[in-house]
Amino acid sequence: QVQLVESGGGLVQAGGSLRLSCAASGTIFRTNNMGWYRQAPGKQRELVARITSGGNTFYVDSVKGRFTISRDNTKNTVYLQMNSLKPEDTAVYYCNRTPMPFDYWGQGTQVTVSS
Repeated sequence: QVQLVESGGGLVQAGGSLRLSCAASGTIFRTNNMGWYRQAPGKQRELVARITSGGNTFYVDSVKGRFTISRDNTKNTVYLQMNSLKPEDTAVYYCNRTPMPFDYWGQGTQVTVSS
């Protein structure tokens, strides 16, 4: 059974930082590439960062240089360190497999960046 539990969101001023965590089922975590997605109000969900099972990373241009994705395979957890946050980063953040997300999505964690 797939389990994805995101945490670490909150309200922060522009320029601030947050660290998101996602605890995943062990059976799905170790062999899958994982990604952080976000969905802003009125917009489609988008992938912002991914990390392969081997640790290679990819970022969309809008977060490159500000966000860092990492994973701890011993804890079945993937992280997203977000620095220099901007109001346009405001969204609900989710983790899931990539490139083919599971049908199941966790509850997400809300990130709100005030200007």
